[in-house]
Amino acid sequence: MRVGVLTGGGDCPGLNAVIRGIVRKGVQEYGYDFTGFRDGWRGPLQGDTVRLDIPAVRGILPRGGTILGSSRTNPLKTEGGVGRVREHLAENDIEALIVIGGEDTLGVAAELHEQHGIPCVGVPKTIDNDLSATDYTFGFDTAVNIATEAIDRLHTTAESHMRVLVVEVMGRHAGWIALHSGMAGGANAILIPERRFDLDQVCAWVESRFKIRYAPIVVVAEGAMPQDGDLVLKDGTLDSFGHVRLSGIGEWLAAQIEKRTGKEARTTVLGHVQRGGTPSAFDRWLATRFGLHAIDAVRDGDFGKMVALRGTQIVRVPIKEAIATIKTVPPSLYEEAGVFFG
Repeated sequence: MRVGVLTGGGDCPGLNAVIRGIVRKGVQEYGYDFTGFRDGWRGPLQGDTVRLDIPAVRGILPRGGTILGSSRTNPLKTEGGVGRVREHLAENDIEALIVIGGEDTLGVAAELHEQHGIPCVGVPKTIDNDLSATDYTFGFDTAVNIATEAIDRLHTTAESHMRVLVVEVMGRHAGWIALHSGMAGGANAILIPERRFDLDQVCAWVESRFKIRYAPIVVVAEGAMPQDGDLVLKDGTLDSFGHVRLSGIGEWLAAQIEKRTGKEARTTVLGHVQRGGTPSAFDRWLATRFGLHAIDAVRDGDFGKMVALRGTQIVRVPIKEAIATIKTVPPSLYEEAGVFFG
């Protein structure tokens, strides 16, 4: 059997560990051959492939990014896209496709499997940790560690200059990175997409911090919104899946805090720093297990399924069900963090 593999959407630490797990077990235990498609769904659309064998995956476990490349290409919105995907799969003798990606990439896989009969197995990948079917996604732990280290470093400079420092982290719809890194880093306010924030309250937290001669750190997810405002957008353009480009909530918030409190405020936007570099031990472990179980699903002919972490077990769930709802921060967890605000 020849199996295709692709990675779509934004890159994150652990993607190479998934690829390695798939290929190592698939070759050694099942005798499968593997073809990688370059740059997400662009690969099957254009027939851009690379051979995947054990030498090709040697040494990639600790590497960030993805050796296959990635993109936000959407074949469902490309004229003749499904036909071209089917044609290039046939040309390369691909009998099954393992798709590693988030809700958009996996949404394409679900559609191709259910409506067009293309056998797909999904592996969840979202640095925001917002897929409801799995307890954790790889890349999230690394992002939290990077953000926490940044917050730790910013505390000293904030206090040296008695400034407010606003740290903007990833999180379009869910504030998991902001919540985890903010609590771990001792932030004085954490703002998440799940709960609109009161700007007056944020300023009150800032001022109360200065009263005890400590400079505050405010952690804000990119998708957070004030009570009387909307998302802060980069330029209003949309990607191929219809998502607007978020950017600027940190700068906007710092300007508002400075204007209302008279305290100097600066912004640090972590951005793609959270995606890059070596994956944490947890992310390597989880990603490797996802790869091992994904190739098992191919062997079992259990297509249209996504592997997921439940407790310590890897289970399979229908892809369509896995991407149906977003996993958001529950109010009770956010309220726990509120003890440290101000």
